[in-house]
Amino acid sequence: MKAVVFAGFSGSGKTTLVEQLIPRLKQLGLRVSVAKHAHHKFDIDHPGKDSWRHRQAGAFEVVVASDRRLALVREFEQPEELSVHALIAELSPSVDWVLVEGFKSSDLPKIEVWRAAAQQPVQYPADPHIVAIATDGAADALPVPSPHPVLDLNDPDAVVAWLLQHASLFVYKAPT
Repeated sequence: MKAVVFAGFSGSGKTTLVEQLIPRLKQLGLRVSVAKHAHHKFDIDHPGKDSWRHRQAGAFEVVVASDRRLALVREFEQPEELSVHALIAELSPSVDWVLVEGFKSSDLPKIEVWRAAAQQPVQYPADPHIVAIATDGAADALPVPSPHPVLDLNDPDAVVAWLLQHASLFVYKAPT
């Protein structure tokens, strides 16, 4: 399994990039999973549905399955910030790539997604886990010169090619 984090501030284009990479990797016969960091009270369930009603009644976990999908919703009684490693441990071990969105403070190899228009600082000067920058501008338009490869955020085929060419950087090793 290989794991890569796409890190950047809100509005930088992380979700769009990940969304574009998934079908391209799948077309190559690769199994892709996504681990995403979400805001505090996100919900994937809908009021009135059986699983929602079970959660509202106090269930710690609700697992819903059909012949096409499985969903697990777990309620934490106290706020608990899970690590990216905890989320990856929940995924199938037979996956080829895990695309991680968010978790910008994790210790996994990262591609920083940065847009000048977002007017946010870059993270790569201070983050030793960043291995490349994906941006919508030229390398010389970055606010700080980068020692890392600069990828075209608007060319997901090139990003996939770079990931595959450098796949050894992303081999996942669970912490011991």
